[in-house]
Amino acid sequence: MAQPSTRFSLSVHILTVLAQHRGETLSSTQIAQCVGTNPAFVRRILADLARAGLTRGRLGKGGGASLARGPKRISLLDIYRAVECAAIVSIRKTESSGKPLDGAALAARVEPVLRGAVAEAEAAFFAALNDVSLRQVVKAAA
Repeated sequence: MAQPSTRFSLSVHILTVLAQHRGETLSSTQIAQCVGTNPAFVRRILADLARAGLTRGRLGKGGGASLARGPKRISLLDIYRAVECAAIVSIRKTESSGKPLDGAALAARVEPVLRGAVAEAEAAFFAALNDVSLRQVVKAAA
């Protein structure tokens, strides 16, 4: 079984560090030390977060990253969408082999039912993430 991505949880950690150091610019090395990973991976995550308007970066000596907006205005859903591009659940397209087998008609009707159930679950997941701000995470973790 494939391992789930850790990009979202790492992104929350990175943004929590930046929120705790609001007004400062932190290097990827400083952030990496705080979150326990390597600076190159932090830079890749920061690039995604910057594209989404969650962080801003400054190059050169004294450069680094900072929050682009207040932690109260960043939801977990904003973070998730910034770094995760894969669907939560991938649904296999049902293809008919052309051979009439027992259960073939049933199998052809599974996909739309599954799509509906997954869409409902994803909506609940996204709503739950949208209800939690980065500020709440920082307060709970303090």
